[in-house]
Order: sequence, then structure tokens, then C-alpha cells
Amino acid sequence: MKFNGIMGVFSSDFAVDLGTANTRIYVKGKGIVLNEPSIVAVRTISESRSKAIAFGLEAKDMQGKTPADITLIRPIRDGVIADFEAIAALLKFFIRKVHSRYKFVKPRIVFAVPHAITEVEKRAIRETAEMVGAREAPLVSGPIATAIGAGMPVTDATCSMIVDIGAGKTEAAAISLLGIVQCQSTQSSGDQMDFTISQHLKNSYDLLVGEHTAENIKAQITCFSDSDQPDEQIEIRGRDPHTGIPKILTIPTQEIWKSMSGQIDSVARQIKTVLENIPPELSADVIDRGITLTGGVAMLRNLGRYLGTKLCLNVKIAAEPLSTAVLGAGRLLEEDKLLERVSID
Repeated sequence: MKFNGIMGVFSSDFAVDLGTANTRIYVKGKGIVLNEPSIVAVRTISESRSKAIAFGLEAKDMQGKTPADITLIRPIRDGVIADFEAIAALLKFFIRKVHSRYKFVKPRIVFAVPHAITEVEKRAIRETAEMVGAREAPLVSGPIATAIGAGMPVTDATCSMIVDIGAGKTEAAAISLLGIVQCQSTQSSGDQMDFTISQHLKNSYDLLVGEHTAENIKAQITCFSDSDQPDEQIEIRGRDPHTGIPKILTIPTQEIWKSMSGQIDSVARQIKTVLENIPPELSADVIDRGITLTGGVAMLRNLGRYLGTKLCLNVKIAAEPLSTAVLGAGRLLEEDKLLERVSID
């Protein structure tokens, strides 16, 4: 690691959080320099040939506007790599975008990855890092990186309970002494909530909305119990599936909440499962220290209060819920010994 410390002076070492919705890159000494959608636009050239033509923000701007020969791909689905070729192309584009070609020393790239990452996925990430010129690519479990980024005392002999509710999955983990004591990963996620909202509107109101619209509706929900603002309304624009004509409806936000509440309650059950399977001594720490939420869904207003009521525990939101994983991985760039201890073989 001494050699890496010397080499790091001359290179732009950085950390990557490869998320279902967004990819974030942290450059040592500079902070987060890239935050773009994990999307690739691919043009079909023939039955056997296709070419990636746009990535990230540029690709997302094409959403809902592409001709028949262009397809938008989200290479990560439900928190796992679904398209290895697309993820390799996406990583190459992003890494080359932030890495100076004038540095004569290859960078070290730290990746925050799901706790349940497969050997195939590990190999795909490492091979891609090698293709873009990384001198090494240590992988760090997402819950560990997230807890570090949230400022939790993960090296102490106390329990740090972190719940990352992302676009593709939810990971709930109890961490102590830099190890994951218990971790549960489920498909209850932002994408699933968006899907349930769009299905409710289709089945109950004959209103078709796209993924982007469903995501915006979710972000506007403020009521997380039957008594919260029962008369609040939301205007929704979509299309009639029978006539094809656009239409606008005004619907109580309480109704939208009820359609997605099953996903939130599933997260509460997931947390309970983790708590039921950790030693009593660590359970006592959770009572004292509470639970920290991160991820895009954690930003829904009043969500922490709702889960806290369901669990009878203090639930708080991380200071930067969207960036905790990449901030934690970035901190590891500064602490070689800590990185060595938490790296996945």
C-alpha cells in the first residue's frame, strides 16, 4: 500500500458508485465530479450489430423521443448488472470523461458495489477498470461505503444500522467493527414504487404515464399516514389508453400514497428481519443510536417519521442521502489501511 500512496500523488485516483438510476464519481482531492444517469442509448445497425451512441445525461434526454432504431438501456436493473456490454461501455465513457489523459500514472479506482455482488459481476467491473487503464480496482461493499459516507462509527464495537433505499433495491445492514453482521437486500425500491403508481393510475383511472412522470409523482407525496393532509391533491398528465388522447386528472395524494405503501411497509419488515437476527447487545445500540436512511427514496418527505413510527425507533436521514456511498468510497482513497481492511477479495 506504500507504493500506492506514492503513486496516488501523481494520479487522479477516484471512487465510483455504480447505481441503478445514477452513476457518481468522486475524484481524490476534488470531491464528486460526475453524477449522471446510468443509461446508454444504442443504435441498431443490423440484426447482429449495434453501437452505443450516447451515455448518461445525453441518453436520458432522448427518453420517450427515440426513433425505432435507437434503444435506451439501463444496464443495471434491480441493483444487479443486467447488460455487461452496456455497463462496460458506460463505465469507459464516464471514467475517461473525468480522468485526465495527461496523468502519466494509472489511477486506482475504488468501486462501491452491492453486498450480494456475484463473482461474474466482480469480474466484469474489474475487467472494465483494467480496460480504462486502472492500476487496481478494489471493491467495497455498498453498506460499508454508505455507512462511512454517512459519518457512522463503523470501526467501533457498536452497531451502525444503515438502510439504503435506492432505485433498484433496498439494502438494510447492521455494521460493527468494519464488518456486516446482518444484511437483507430486497426489490422494494424506487423503481418498484414508480411501477405501482403507474399501474394504479392505469387500472383505476385509465391513465397511462411514463416512468419519468411516475417518478415525479412519487417525489411530490408528502402524506405517510391516514391523518396527514387528507385533502391534498395532485395534478397528473397522461394519456387515455383507449383513445390515445392526452388527459389531465386531479387525484388525492393520499390515494397515491396508499398505492405505494406496500413497498414502504416491505422496507419496514426488511429492517425488522435484520434487527431480529443480530445479537441483543447490538440491538441495544440501535435503540440508542437509531437507524440512518440513505438513497433517493429516503428523500421522500416524512418517510423517516413514518418508518420510525412503524419500528418504534429513531429514524433519521443522512445529510447527503444520494451521495453517501460514493463519499464513503472517496474517503477510503485517503485511508489506505482502512481500504485494505474493507476491500472485497
